Amino acid sequence: MSESKATQDEKKHLYTIVVLGASGDLAKKKTFPALFGLYKNHYLDPNTQIIGYARTKMDQATFESHILKYIKLKTDEDREALPKFLKLCSYQNGQYDKDQDFQVLEKEIQKLEKASGATARLFYMALPPSVFIPVATSIKHNNYKKGVITRLIVEKPFGMDLESSRKLAKDLGALFTEEEIYRIDHYLGKEMVKNLMILRFANVIFGSVWNRHSIDNIQITFKEKIGTAGRGGYFDEFGIIRDVMQNHLLQILSLIAMESPVSLGAEDVRDEKVKVLRYIPPIAKGDVLTGQYTKSDDGKEPGYLDDPTVPKGSKTPTYAAATLFIQNERWTGVPFILKCGKALDQQKTEIRIQFKDISGNMFTNLARNEIVIRVQPNEAVYVKIMNKEPGLGMKTVISDLDLSYSSRFDNAVIPEAYESLILDSLNGDHSNFVRDDELDAAWKIFTPILKTIDSGEIEPIPYAFGSRGPHGVTEFVAKHGYERSNQEYVWPSHSEASSAAKGQDQKVKPSS
Repeated sequence: MSESKATQDEKKHLYTIVVLGASGDLAKKKTFPALFGLYKNHYLDPNTQIIGYARTKMDQATFESHILKYIKLKTDEDREALPKFLKLCSYQNGQYDKDQDFQVLEKEIQKLEKASGATARLFYMALPPSVFIPVATSIKHNNYKKGVITRLIVEKPFGMDLESSRKLAKDLGALFTEEEIYRIDHYLGKEMVKNLMILRFANVIFGSVWNRHSIDNIQITFKEKIGTAGRGGYFDEFGIIRDVMQNHLLQILSLIAMESPVSLGAEDVRDEKVKVLRYIPPIAKGDVLTGQYTKSDDGKEPGYLDDPTVPKGSKTPTYAAATLFIQNERWTGVPFILKCGKALDQQKTEIRIQFKDISGNMFTNLARNEIVIRVQPNEAVYVKIMNKEPGLGMKTVISDLDLSYSSRFDNAVIPEAYESLILDSLNGDHSNFVRDDELDAAWKIFTPILKTIDSGEIEPIPYAFGSRGPHGVTEFVAKHGYERSNQEYVWPSHSEASSAAKGQDQKVKPSS
């Protein structure tokens, strides 16, 4: 049976969904709002039963108030759908390592399956990695039935390094097959990330320039305005590289750099992602810059070490820039610069592809061509080109070919990443989930430099809360080829919500 046919058949199954860790932040902020989004848009069967499971003791009313905190009701249809959705949701408390509690859960699942006619089970582990294996073991021993389709969604982080990742993969693999495991990286569900394959492989105009002969460097940037907000103790275990770069940004890199897959089938796509990751050697110490935020210049925002949950004297980076090189025929010599940080000047994720200088150029004051893909917020794709300024002279100015979703697709509703990925898992589509060998290849790239950082050999550079990052970032990206234009660039007003609100164009210089 072909994969597409298999996926079509699997859509006929009615699921019982169990959200483990239902009292936690991830479940209330992401999982339940995503499930409601699928329900109100008719992607979730109206007979689907959803069970929340966690150690916290609470009654049904408390559980409902808990999951309602982050569900946004934008329309009358939303408000009408909410009571119906809540009727599908129930709660059960229990420990994560006690068979008797999971046996009680099994009785509840069977009761709901009998009433609804469900024939499949989805277990969503919205849990810290320390309990992945105890919970997976309890599910396998008490809630796994032969002949019943069972799927297990596992949240990142998938280990701390190559060794721990392999152990986690081995332990999970002893309980569930790779086909049953869905390792979720929510960036793979974002609209613009899913659009990368279309941009690359469905447009002939990009095909001939998507290589080392035309492209000088590629930057993938993740910025957050918020700090750790009292959760520094948890963050300190991982740091920004494990939290963002090794997974989210590397996934984006693999989609930008991979070769065309044989088909859109999950395994064909993931085969190509793994191939390109295997061409990347471990990151060199000289190709990394780290930082840690201090209090804001006005003193209103605390520094990372001011968080009482952060260990005193911690050197965990809250900012990192790293340059990766892909040693294959297409990309040899092209630096892929990954940057991510917390407590910065703005919130955005974007891809900036900068092309080489023009040979034998006859014009003055030229800026390099760039393709910029804004992942979030205000999704957009624009190509920065040189243009003649209108008038009698021959002055060049930076202009753009702009595809801003807010103007081009003004009536389109872009789904949340978690909605997209949960629906994929219900449909049996692994395309946007991380395979075990892909994870292994990723950790090989990052584990050596992470050990160097963890040992304190790389001192994080302090930067103020709300700034652009640590001193030296501009020089770091310039060292790897990025050229900042000194020409002013006018971003169209409809591309930025803030500018649209003002009703005027926003003048900015290209950010690094």
